[in-house]
Parts: sequence; structure tokens; C-alpha cells
Amino acid sequence: MEEQLAVLLPGEAEILVRDLKSFPLRAIGDEGWFRQHEYIEKLNMQALLSASAGHEQLLTEFLVNYAKIPTLVEELITVEIWKQKIFPILCRLKDFKPKSTFPIYLVLHHEASIINLLETVFFHKEICESAEDTILDLIDYSHRKLTLLAAQSACGKIPHEKKLQPEDLQNASSMQELKKQAEIMEFDISLKALSVLRFITDQIESLPVSAVTRMLNTHNFPCLLVQLVEHCPWSCYEEGQVPVIWDHVVRENSGKWQAIAKHQVNNMFNPSEEELRSQACRWAQTYNLDVIEALIPDKPKCVVCGSEAAKRCSRCRNEWYCRRECQVQHWQKHKKACNLMAEALQKIEDDIKMQAKPTE
Repeated sequence: MEEQLAVLLPGEAEILVRDLKSFPLRAIGDEGWFRQHEYIEKLNMQALLSASAGHEQLLTEFLVNYAKIPTLVEELITVEIWKQKIFPILCRLKDFKPKSTFPIYLVLHHEASIINLLETVFFHKEICESAEDTILDLIDYSHRKLTLLAAQSACGKIPHEKKLQPEDLQNASSMQELKKQAEIMEFDISLKALSVLRFITDQIESLPVSAVTRMLNTHNFPCLLVQLVEHCPWSCYEEGQVPVIWDHVVRENSGKWQAIAKHQVNNMFNPSEEELRSQACRWAQTYNLDVIEALIPDKPKCVVCGSEAAKRCSRCRNEWYCRRECQVQHWQKHKKACNLMAEALQKIEDDIKMQAKPTE
């Protein structure tokens, strides 16, 4: 029997789930926050691998037993607010020219990572029930995303994906490039929110009455989904249970957006070369190439003949071949790109080794 590929051992997954916590908006981008982002990325990849193999029950149990779904929902909404309130300020700062915008890109991507994890696990009834009162916050979140999605669809303004290249994070207009990437991510996040909402409605009988009321009366989701309205004509809070995360984070930080942006510029989003190397080392370990390939549903194809491929160029690890004859035939065309990529990979490995050496 083929051994299942795993990002985390069961014990490691349990520790990462157990240690998940909510961060205040001001702390977004600090060392502890980035460490948790790394945890969530690993849990996200493990959830996808486990779901594809039909073995996701263990991670589901950890999230339920440690009551971490409310934590993930709060983190989701907090970073959503950061993107709306803090990120635009960073983009307007003329004197803010970081050596690399990669740390900011990770913050922008954090929302996508969490909603993707929630989409994977919300299939299970016990996960939906364990959200408790934050199910209302998640319903409101889904409404905001679907309203945006409906408005973009009605106006024909769906953003077109443009692959982000490493050099895009280094040039003078990289903050503007990040704004474009944020728009593209927002569309993908909206689709994930739609999927999460679908799983919530599957468990409608086990939800509190306030959740059903919020979907049908406060937001009128059927009208939003069917007629693609821009937003609901009414938005009142019903008595009893109400979603609280968005209001709490906004109220706690209202009037402080500029100060928070300055704090994060000075302390989080202008890392030194050494800090960037350290981050690169950790993310290279997180995004293991074999694991990433296991998450891709389609098998690799031979670049020459299109047949299913099992061999890969050992130097650049980028091109796939079905047999040696195809590799030999393609070598003259591939040689130049192969040399460039092999040199880049070697440089990354050298940087990682340098970073791993103890300082004297």
C-alpha cells in the first residue's frame, strides 16, 4: 500500500491546533503572528491532503476538541479589517519603500489561507456546530464577500489573474502590484466564502434560530444569490444573538489606523536582509515541493509529447518528461532556462545553509 504523504505528523498537527490563538490587529506582522501564519499554512495543506485521501477526521477532532474554529473565524475577520483599514494607508505612504514586500503579501494571503482551511473542514457537521456564536460572524463575513462577488459580476469587473513574479516584489511600484494581487485574491476568497456558506446551509437544522434569521431576514441570501443584488436593502440587528467580532475589532482600533500602520511599517514590514533570509528558509521548508505537487490534481505531462510524465529534470526540477529520449530531444531548447533556474536554486540552498550556521 502506498504511504500517504503528510505535511504534519498527528502529534505535530495537534500541537499546532492547540497553540492557535487570536492576535490583536496591531500585532499583525510581528514574529509571533508570522509563526502562526506558518502553522495555518501547514494545517491547510495537511487538511487538503487528508481530505483527498479521506482521512480528515483526526484534524477535525483536534479543531473541535480544542475549540479553535471560533479562533480561526476571529483571525479571518481581523485580517479582513486590516486589509480594509491598514493596507490602503501603507500603499499611500510615499516614504515607505521596503526592501521586499513579501511580508505584506503574506498578510494579504492570510485571509485566503484561513478561508481555504475552513472550506475544507466545514463539510463536517461537528465543525459547523463548534463555531458556536461565531457562526453569525461567519455568515456576515460570507455576506460581505458575496455582495462584492455579485457586484463585480453585475458590472463585469471580475479581476483577471496575473501570475506574481519574484521581481514584482522588488521593483519600485511593488506596492501597487500588491494592490492588484489583493483584488485578485479577493475574488478567489469570495468563491471560498460561497462554498463555506453552502456547507453552513447543509447543517441548517443544527444551527441556532438566530443564524437562520440572519441568513433569511437580515441579509436575504436567496435574493443575493439569485438576483445578484449589490447589497441587501436593510441591515438591522435582531434582538438576541448578534455577530460581534467585526464591531469589536473596529471599535477597539477606531481612530488608530494611522498609528497602527506606522507601528507596523517601523516594526514589521521593513525587515533586514538577515530577517528576510530567515523567513525564506522557513517558507522553503513549509512549501515542500513534493507536498505541493501532491496537492495538484492533474498528473504532470511530458513537455515534449504530452504523455503522463514520471521523470523530472534533476538540475532545475521544473520540466517533466515521460522518457529519456524526450529529455534528450528537448535539451537544446531547455538548456539556457535550465542553467538559469539551477543557478537560482543553488543560490537559495547556499542562503539557507548560511542562515543555518550558528553565529559566532
